[in-house]
Amino acid sequence: MKSALAYLKDKHVEAWIGGWARHVLASRRAPRTSGPRHLLFCYCDHWEPLWNQVSDEIADARVKTWADEYPKLASEFHDAEGRTPKHSFFFPGEQYRPRWLDILADFTKRGLGEVELHLHHDGDTRAKLKDDLERYLAEIASHGHLSRDPDGRLRYAFIHGNWCLANARKDGTYCGVDDEIPLLFETGCYADFTFPAAPNESQPNIVNQIYWPVGDLAKRRAYEQGERARVGEVKRDRILMIEGPLTLATRKSKLPVWIENASITAHEPGTERRVQSWVDQNIHVEGRPEWVFVKVHTHGAPEREAAGVLGEGGRKLHTALRKFNDGREWILHYVSAREMFNIAMAAMEGREGDPSAYRDHLLKPPPAAA
Repeated sequence: MKSALAYLKDKHVEAWIGGWARHVLASRRAPRTSGPRHLLFCYCDHWEPLWNQVSDEIADARVKTWADEYPKLASEFHDAEGRTPKHSFFFPGEQYRPRWLDILADFTKRGLGEVELHLHHDGDTRAKLKDDLERYLAEIASHGHLSRDPDGRLRYAFIHGNWCLANARKDGTYCGVDDEIPLLFETGCYADFTFPAAPNESQPNIVNQIYWPVGDLAKRRAYEQGERARVGEVKRDRILMIEGPLTLATRKSKLPVWIENASITAHEPGTERRVQSWVDQNIHVEGRPEWVFVKVHTHGAPEREAAGVLGEGGRKLHTALRKFNDGREWILHYVSAREMFNIAMAAMEGREGDPSAYRDHLLKPPPAAA
């Protein structure tokens, strides 16, 4: 059995441990809040029906499982406003099948989720990537998905396949475009939800933050320089980086320490202990600590993971979240990626009170929600 030190070395912990330590120290100095705190819970699903290069027939069966089982699970749980859980389905543009987007449109209409863009690409050029993004966005939007600006421009959240945002890997695979971040903004992206990526080498040294990338945004791994989102400072000329929880955790079995990266799998479901650790990372817009952001992720389409997400694992997760909806210390809000972005922007603009009032603050719901 590997030692804990060898395990951490293999998992590229040295790339982000400094940022995590700074986050821990800053959290201890953070001012305490008075009154109840609001937990904004966003479930980001890297939803890939064709995962592992299966046939369309197998992928259709995976989608049918979601169509049958997801509404049943969601109907059992509600947040402080009576809203059911909602997934943000980051759909892989390269797997476009109209029938699957129609099923997701039905979920959107029923308040069960919204669709954003997930993309795998390799050896790309800026010109080809731009063409692909615009084509995928148009195809997805044709089913009533994605928010629009008043002038009709499509807006979307993004997750990079293989975690390789802005050509992050040393070997240059799984991307190819250094200036991906400004290109995403140019094509309508409002926020990136890729991270945390640990133990992948793409993980930045900025941990447990909502932040703006700064510096030369056209360079490789431009997301590694950032300015924390704070009340009173808003940027309109770049995408926002919204990270999920990342920390070191302990457990009784196997290795004594492991990486908690908010990834929900059949093997590692969302338990009470994990939910508490996500909340403890205290991700918020500086100056608005009473609004706590928790973004988790899964790859929910394949059979094994779907069984965990939609079955008892899913029930454990949402049951554990009830602890944060007592109305005294905590108020729970299930939010989509778009709603989480809107609420973060409202916080930066100095808005106060119930964050749920700002779900549609800047970006309105997609047409399928009507």
